[in-house]
Amino acid sequence: MESQSVIEVKDLDIGYDDHLVMQNLNFSVNKGDIFIVMGLSGCGKSTLLKSMIGLKPPSSGKVLFYAKSFWDEDENEQKKIMRRFGVLYQSGALWSSLTVGENVALPLQLYTKLSKQQIQEIVALKLSLVGLEGHEDLFPSGISGGMCKRVSLARAIALDPDIIFFDEPSAGLDPINSRKLDDLILELRDGLGATIVVVTHELASIFAIGNNSVFLDEASKTMIASGDPQVLLRDSKDPRVVQFLKRGRIDE
Repeated sequence: MESQSVIEVKDLDIGYDDHLVMQNLNFSVNKGDIFIVMGLSGCGKSTLLKSMIGLKPPSSGKVLFYAKSFWDEDENEQKKIMRRFGVLYQSGALWSSLTVGENVALPLQLYTKLSKQQIQEIVALKLSLVGLEGHEDLFPSGISGGMCKRVSLARAIALDPDIIFFDEPSAGLDPINSRKLDDLILELRDGLGATIVVVTHELASIFAIGNNSVFLDEASKTMIASGDPQVLLRDSKDPRVVQFLKRGRIDE
């Protein structure tokens, strides 16, 4: 069966004022993908993500969601498209003055007309999905970094998004909590049927969860590879891609 494209990036150039970061980006994210945006630090991964989630207009080109060109739509239509997103930011971006439960409830309060009781029930459900049931009354300062990431994820899925974006989800986590988060991402993809885009340079995560990817190269200011990371590791002839994907591996 032919794959359904959820996101299409076409001839995309991104940058800041006169500074070009990346150019001529062309790739598709299919329904159910865990799509990895990878490359060395400073190559433009987070800038690309900002253009994909509606925070920064590209210099040129298009980002299409379900065949609708996001940056060519009016503000109301953009908001409708963004309502289908969930985003987990690198820092977690939790409100320190709000409890765990209040952080997760916030998008439900802002964007739905659900009752207080209904919101509390959804908050409890989302926290249980990330393994934090019963933690509603704690504050972010009273939980670990790994738990904060999971609270942020519960908030990101509060509105049942079709697409979930992750910006360096393993940043600041030890290997054990990083692996737990990878497992959780897989569970969300399989359980919720979500399409997932992950910005990362962590090899363990790339190979554990990714089934599709794009590789950004800072020197040439464009993408130099795309596809399943395992296939790229096996078949790529580009030394930049091979060196990146074989970091730390000992070949016999």
